[in-house]
This record gives sequence, structure tokens and C-alpha cells, in this order.
Amino acid sequence: MKTLVRGGMVVSMDPAIGHLPRGDVLIEDGRIAAVAPEIDAAGAEVVDATGKIVLPGFVDTHRHTWQTAFRGVGADWTFDQYRVAMHGVLKPHYRPEDVYLGNLLGRLEALSSGVTTMLDWFHCAERPENADAAIQALREAPGHSIFCYGAAGPDIEPEVRRVREVLPGEDMALGLRGPVVSTMDETAADVALARELGLPVSLHVHGTGGWPHGDRPIAGMAVRGLLDDRTTVVHGNGLSDDQLAMLADAGGSVSVSPDVELKMGFEPLITGRALAAGLRPSLSIDDCPSAGGDMFGAMRTAVAVERGRLTSRDVLAFATVDGARACGRGARTGSLTVGKDADFLLLDAEDVSVFPVGDPVGTIVAAGHPGLVDSVFVAGKPVKRDGKLLGVDLPALRARLLESRDRIAAAAGIAFDGSWTP
Repeated sequence: MKTLVRGGMVVSMDPAIGHLPRGDVLIEDGRIAAVAPEIDAAGAEVVDATGKIVLPGFVDTHRHTWQTAFRGVGADWTFDQYRVAMHGVLKPHYRPEDVYLGNLLGRLEALSSGVTTMLDWFHCAERPENADAAIQALREAPGHSIFCYGAAGPDIEPEVRRVREVLPGEDMALGLRGPVVSTMDETAADVALARELGLPVSLHVHGTGGWPHGDRPIAGMAVRGLLDDRTTVVHGNGLSDDQLAMLADAGGSVSVSPDVELKMGFEPLITGRALAAGLRPSLSIDDCPSAGGDMFGAMRTAVAVERGRLTSRDVLAFATVDGARACGRGARTGSLTVGKDADFLLLDAEDVSVFPVGDPVGTIVAAGHPGLVDSVFVAGKPVKRDGKLLGVDLPALRARLLESRDRIAAAAGIAFDGSWTP
């Protein structure tokens, strides 16, 4: 089956192709077959992209999707308040059905705003049924999803092995317990397990001091050979330049969550310093109780805060091709490159909020928003068209999520109208 996306402004994120003021994209069997100013493809189904920007789907490298039901309640929270609220007060009341609904609605929301590939950093795995519910939701939502099992407790190995049996390696990652909240021996054991099972690892690091390993956790991992090209450090705020260089030398990556890091009082963003150290950062949302769930906002915050160190082209790469590399999918997605999966978006370039579009990259980063996302394609299949998700009963899902939220809030004895201060 052939599909020809015709006549859009093509932002390929492939340096060999560049940006085409007017271009066509040919799709065959779910993959990109050609990108050119004009393509003759007799018999192909035509998608008219006139007045649209065609660009790769976004890649979110770190999102705690299970928390979707409590969107917005943490807009004013510090990190300590978030940790107490979500993990201490609310999480104990989550049932598998609550996890399922949060993950499903959260993944659909991400998809609707253009996130075609997402790593779900799942740390609500106090019972096996919760992990199973999260995975089921990710499977039901269209889009590429990676389940990052957030290890918890003293004996994680049996559960990690169980989950690994039901997920292909490319669809699973291991979220490390440490090194900032566990011993280096535990971190070494977790990394050894991940390597045995062929899993990439992701770990949270932010702040300086106050952790078991002080402010040099990445140096400690480097000494023990625990860093490689499948290591992603989330946040990284406070890491010294030499530790960023160690991560770069090992081929690792960083995932920066601009809105959450700034709101919650982490150290300054490391995007500019990471580039200087030889790392290509990726972007992520983190949590929707505290921040919006779209990559447009993350890009805009990053370039505004790090202006002079970053350009709009840098941050669009962070949100697409660099994110794909961080997820181990650089050969499959992240750019409109021949042979890659046809994961792409059509943005409305005639919307009054962005018209007229001169530089499409600058427009996407400076003024882009989810309302521009007209269409989303995953592996060549439309999952959103004309501004509407396809094949999804959103009213029914909304009703179920509200019931879930209300039950959890009642059990926890909290209000979700902005009056609760953890």
C-alpha cells in the first residue's frame, strides 16, 4: 500500500534532506519510501498537506503516565510536596484499574499532541497487577510505547524477569533504584540484570549533596563500568561538567524536563552544558500534575531559559531525532528519513496563531501548541485526522477516569481543586 503526503512544508530533521518549502513524502508498507520536492506515485492514496507543516512525531523520553487523573493539582508544588503527595498520599490508594485509566488517557493525550514515541517511567509497581494494567493500557493506545519498569523494594529481580517475558526488549526499559537513593552495589546489581535481559536503563539524578553518594553519582557508576550507550540520566541537574563528559564518553544520554525542573526548584537546566560535554539531550514531560503534557511547551521553555546556548533547531532535534536515539530507536524513527517508520505529524500552518509561516522550525518552537496538530500517523497509519483521535471513545474514558480520580481523592481525604497543600 502506498500513501503520498503531498504539498506540505516538510521539516525532515534529516540533514541530507533538510527542510523543503514545498515537498512530498511517499509511504510504502508503513515506512518512508521517498522525500522530495515532488514525487510521482501513480495509484497512491493522496493525503493533501497543503497549508500544513509535515514533521516527524515527537519522542518523550520520560513520563510518569499513571498520574494523569490528577492533572494540574501540583502546578504550585515543590519537588518535596510532589513526592509526598503523589507517592506518599495518593499512590497507596491506586488500584490496577486506576493505573490502567491513567496510562490509557495519558498515552492518548500524548498521542493527540503529537508524541508518537513515549517512554512511560512507571513507578507505581507496588503490586504486579499494577504493572500489568499499565502495560495493557500502553498496548491499547496506538503509538510506540516503552514501558520503563521503575524498580522498587529489595528484591526486584523476579518481577523484572516476569515483565520481561511479556515485553520485547525494545518495548521495555529498567528504571534504576539508584544510585542517588540506593547503594552503588544495588545499582550495580540492577545494571547487571538489565544487561543480562537486554534492557536499556533510565535513572533520576538531580540536586547536589544529600544523597548516599553526594554529588558524584555518575562518577561512581563510571568507575564501576555501569555506564554505556543504553544509559539515560533523567534531569541531571547539578551534575558537574566532568560527570556529563563521562556519560558522553560512554555513549549515554540525558532526558531534560524543562517545565518540571524549573517549577520544582531543581538546579538550572543542563541542556547547554550537556551539548558542550558532547551529549545530545532529549526532552520529556515528567508529570502532568505539575506541567502540561505536550512537547511544544517543553521546547519553548528550554529555548527561552537557555537562549544563547540553544537554538530552535537544537530543541526541535531534542524533541525528535535525539529523543529517538535516547530510546534506542534512532534507526527507526525521529526523522523523515527513507527506511524509517512513517511516524509523522501534520500541523496546521494556516491557523491564525501561527500564520503566516516563514521559518517553520522557528514557528513550531516559538508559537506551536497542541491545537495545531491536525493529523498524527504512526507507522503510516492515521491515528488522528482533522483534529480528532480515531477509534477512541473519549467520553466513556473520561467518565471512567473521573470516577477513578474521585475515588482515590476520597480515600486519601484530599481535595483536587487547588486548595490542597501537601
